[in-house]
Amino acid sequence: MSDTQHPRGASRPLPPRLDPRAGRAPRHGAGSADRHPASGRGRLTLAARVLAGLLSLALLGTSGWGWHLGRVADASVNRTDAIPTSGNDQLVETGEAMNLLLVGNDSRASASEEELAQLNTEANAGTNTDTMILVHVPADGSAASFVSFPRDSYVEIPGYGWDKLNAAYAYGSQEAPEGASDAAVQSAGAQLLIKTLSSLTGLRIDHYAEVDLLGFFKLSEVVGGVEVNLCEAAKDSFSGVDLPAGVQTISGEQALAFVRQRHGLLRGDFDRIVRQQTFIAGMIRKMLSDNVLLDLGKQRELVQAAAEALTVDQSLDLFSLASQMQSVTPSSIEFQTVPYIGTDRDDQDRSIIRLEDEATLHAFFAELNAEPEAPAEETTPEAPATVAPADVSVEVYNGSGTSGLAGSAGTALTGAGFDVTLTANADSADYTVTEIRYAAGDETLANTLLTQVPGAVLKSVDDATSGTVQLVLGADFNGVGQALTVQPAAPTTEGADQRTAADTGCIN
Repeated sequence: MSDTQHPRGASRPLPPRLDPRAGRAPRHGAGSADRHPASGRGRLTLAARVLAGLLSLALLGTSGWGWHLGRVADASVNRTDAIPTSGNDQLVETGEAMNLLLVGNDSRASASEEELAQLNTEANAGTNTDTMILVHVPADGSAASFVSFPRDSYVEIPGYGWDKLNAAYAYGSQEAPEGASDAAVQSAGAQLLIKTLSSLTGLRIDHYAEVDLLGFFKLSEVVGGVEVNLCEAAKDSFSGVDLPAGVQTISGEQALAFVRQRHGLLRGDFDRIVRQQTFIAGMIRKMLSDNVLLDLGKQRELVQAAAEALTVDQSLDLFSLASQMQSVTPSSIEFQTVPYIGTDRDDQDRSIIRLEDEATLHAFFAELNAEPEAPAEETTPEAPATVAPADVSVEVYNGSGTSGLAGSAGTALTGAGFDVTLTANADSADYTVTEIRYAAGDETLANTLLTQVPGAVLKSVDDATSGTVQLVLGADFNGVGQALTVQPAAPTTEGADQRTAADTGCIN
């Protein structure tokens, strides 16, 4: 992909009215709302609220009542011309699957003073898109994948060069003519964001939806709160969260604070994404509970709140979405984070997140639609060929750091019938894993020694003498004839966060 910069320049800061960190000032004469510049409370990353709005429709069912509510929502929901006519191409083959982009904005233009106080925030008419989620639903509607994109992902924005992902909407809004309506500004921002993510993922984005802060606040209260499970107590002055450890039901201002928190979390925004996904999962489970599915009044409230809060693209049919997702269950809804390499600094010395290369990302999104592989037939492996212990010459080297271990191991091997020709210290005392080294062609000798050191690593090396096997003792060695100490699992690759909506284990 090209590094060409747009004349307006992604290399220089956006004007304050378009800066995604500062919100966007209204275009029709309303004064910019005051904000506390260092509070961090004005930045809301609530893609969770979008999904909550959609699922309040999709999970009501295809009964006559559900059909009625779906049609009511379709007639009253806000619409925007979000899907671009170009730059939104299907490069990755996913058949007839549907891809829907969920975007949360932190507009509080319609909030009352009382509601702002409950939200632990200030008035703001701007639109920030700090976190985005791509929902991928296969054609048969049997599952759904939700992939989160961190706001600081460093991506190529068409026409503007490389910048943080949450700048795409702001750059697009800038392209709207001066004096354009708020709807036109919103449309321009959504279209550039979709072009950016389509290029990044290789997917065609079929539909778009966004919800504001106040809408999520109301939705979380309508369902009666959502159950979450915290490993430790959470308290943060920036977000306003103040929750004890353990299982609890949260709604309203604490629900918002929970999904907003990033200060005080070990992985910052990545742990905030986990919180958002956890809250979405809890919302799904709550909506599938009898308390909601059997309460027609609550269903009506949900649909009304969702329709007021949602803005969707022109062609999204909410009732069709409900029908397509009818067979989805919590265990078939998977949450992930886009594969990334790690954090870095850009040429403006800003903190950014480096994503994997284009080929890796396209392969990841193609895999979302792949059919599961049939389990392989279990076969009993043949036992490796061995010889008599007396036919195996062994050199024992101590790399464990424990004094005298080579001598005691050599004595035990001699007692087991092996021909021990040398005991000595290894080239280092820092071996963590016990190794059996052998020359090419001596596999049967190495396999024979392995029966006395189960779990040791077999290595064919060039410096081993033919006919002699080297045993290098590591920190995991517990004695001849005894299993080695199991080593800790390797750390999880970054970008591999994964859970389903059925998971209820505690999170940070």
